Amino acid sequence: MTLEIAIVLGVITLMFILFVGELFPLDVTALSILAVVLVLGYISPEEAISGFANPAVITIALLFVLSHALQKSGILEYMVIRLNKLTERSRFLGLFVFLISVALASAFVNNTAIVAIFIPLTIRLAQKYNLSPSKLLMPLSYIAIIGGTLTLVGTSTNLLVNSIYVNTIPSSPPLGMFEFAKFGLVMLVIGVAYLLIAVPFLIPSRTVTSSLTKSYHMGGYLTELKVSEESPLVGRTCKERAVNKNYDITVLDILRDGKLISKNIRDTIIYPEDILFVRGSLENFLRMKEVEKVTMLTDEKLTQDELIHDDNTLVECLITNRTDLVGKSLMEINFRRRFGSFILAIRREGEILRKKIAHVVLQAFDTLLIYGPIEKIKELSDSGDFIVLGEIEATLQKHKYWWVSVAVILGTVILAALGIVPILKGALIGAIFLLVIRVITANEAYQSINWQVIVLIAALIPLGIVIQKSGTSFWIGTVLNDIANAFDPLIRPTIMLSLIYLVTIILTEMTSNAATAIIMTPIAISAAQQMGLDPRTFVFAVCFAASASFITPIGYQTNLMVYSPGGYKFTDYVRVGLPLAIVLWCMATWLIPILWPFASINV
Repeated sequence: MTLEIAIVLGVITLMFILFVGELFPLDVTALSILAVVLVLGYISPEEAISGFANPAVITIALLFVLSHALQKSGILEYMVIRLNKLTERSRFLGLFVFLISVALASAFVNNTAIVAIFIPLTIRLAQKYNLSPSKLLMPLSYIAIIGGTLTLVGTSTNLLVNSIYVNTIPSSPPLGMFEFAKFGLVMLVIGVAYLLIAVPFLIPSRTVTSSLTKSYHMGGYLTELKVSEESPLVGRTCKERAVNKNYDITVLDILRDGKLISKNIRDTIIYPEDILFVRGSLENFLRMKEVEKVTMLTDEKLTQDELIHDDNTLVECLITNRTDLVGKSLMEINFRRRFGSFILAIRREGEILRKKIAHVVLQAFDTLLIYGPIEKIKELSDSGDFIVLGEIEATLQKHKYWWVSVAVILGTVILAALGIVPILKGALIGAIFLLVIRVITANEAYQSINWQVIVLIAALIPLGIVIQKSGTSFWIGTVLNDIANAFDPLIRPTIMLSLIYLVTIILTEMTSNAATAIIMTPIAISAAQQMGLDPRTFVFAVCFAASASFITPIGYQTNLMVYSPGGYKFTDYVRVGLPLAIVLWCMATWLIPILWPFASINV
C-alpha cells in the first residue's frame, strides 16, 4: 500500500463517518470531500466538476422531471382507485395486488414519488384489514426498492453504475434497459413472498390507523360535488359505485331540485344535476372528480383561466376567534368579493356539517380550503382573520394534455430499450416537449428535481476517478483476490462476486446507495480484470446490492419516509430487513453467475 492509497482510504473512511454521523447534510459532506481531494491534487479542476456534466447525473435530473409530470397527470391516483376495488376480495389477494402494483410503478417512476403517493392508500388498506399501518408501511418501502431494480431507469443507482462502467470500459456495451429484470424478477418474487408470509409476524403493531388518518388529512372536509350528464353515477347508486370504499369519502346528503335528501343515501339513484354533499379529504375529492366525472365548486364558480393561473395557490386556513366573520355565513360575507379568493371546502372538528357551504355559519377555528391569487392569500394572513396553516399540493384542473406525460414516459423507455435513442436524449426531448406544451411549467420542473441527490452524486463521481487513478481500486481488488484465492479455483469467481455483493450491502446500509455505487463499481471492475474475467457480471452484483438497503432506515430515502408514520424503531429494520438481505445475498451469489456467466478476457 502506497501513501497515496492510504490517504485516499482515509478520506473515504472520513466520508463514511460523516455520512453515518449526519454531522452535515449529505450533499455538504460530498462537496467537502470533493474539495479535499482537489486540494490534495489527486484530481484536476476539470475532473472535479466532471460529475456535473456526467450523462447519468443529467439523466437522473430529467427523470425527476418526467416522474413529476406523470404524477401530475393523475394516472397514478387513478391506478390507486382501481387497486382499491381489487382489494375488496380478500386480504391476501389485496395485499398481493398492492405489492405488485407498487413494484411495477417503481420500475419506471422515482421511488420517492411512488411511496409518497401510496402512503395514504397503505393507511386505508390497514384500516380496511384491521391492521396497524406499521404492518404495511415498511413493506411499501421495501417493495418500492425492489421494483426499482427491474429496469435501468428504476433507480439512480443503475444509471450511475452504467455510466461508470461504460466510461471505464468504452468497448463494453451499456447495461440494457430490461436486462436488470433477469435477476430483478427473482428479487421481486422473493420479496413479495417474504413480505406477505413472514413480515406480518416480524413487525410489531407500532401505530394506530386513527392517528395517521388525522396526520394525513384523510377526512373531515365538507364540499359539494355536482353530477354531470356523462357521470358513471347517473342511474346508479352510491352503493353500486362503491363511492365510500373507492374514495374513502362519505356522501352526507343529496340536493335535487332544491330539495334535500337525507335518508337512504347509499340506495338513492343519482340523477344529472344532483349536488352531493360529501365529507372527506381533498385528495379523495379530486380522485372522485376525475373518475366519476363530477364537478367541484371550483369548476362551477371559476373560469379555466383562474384555475390554471400560475399565481393562484391552494392553502389551508384557520379562522381566528378575533374576526368579525364568526357567526356569519359565507353568503352573508360575500367571501369572494371581499377577499378575492374562493372557498373550496370547510372542516369543523367534532361536528359533521350537512348543508351548502355558502350557508354554513362560520365558527372560530373552522378550517377552510381557500383557493386564490398568492397576493390575496398573503392579505388573508395579514388581516388577522385567518391563520394560514400551509400550502396544499393539489391540481384542481387536470391538464387537457395529461395523457402526454404517460406517452412520453413510455416512449422514452421503449426507444431506449430498443437502442433507437439513448436514455439521456430521450429523457431530454421528453422533458422539453412537456415544457413546450405546458403540461408542466419551468418552475415545476426545477422544483421536481431533488437537488440534494443531484449535487451528492455529481460531487462523488470525481471520488470514483480518484479511486481509480490512485490505484486504490486495484489495491482493494488485490485484497479481495487474495481472499478468493484461498478457495478452490473452480469457485473463486463466485467467492469474489459474493464478497463484492456483501461489501456493497454493508456500505449501502451505512451511507447513500449512490456513494456506495461510485466507490464499489471501480473496485468490482478492477477485481474482475485481475482475475481475467469480464467485469459485467460483477457490475450487476454492485447494482443489485447497492439498491438492496433493507437493514437500516438511513440506507434508502423511502425507508426514512415511512420511519415516522410507521412508528418504527431502528431495530425493527434489522429484524425485518436482515433475513431478506441474507436470502437475496445467497440468491445473488448463486443466480447472477448463471444469468450473466463469467467470461474470460485478455488482460
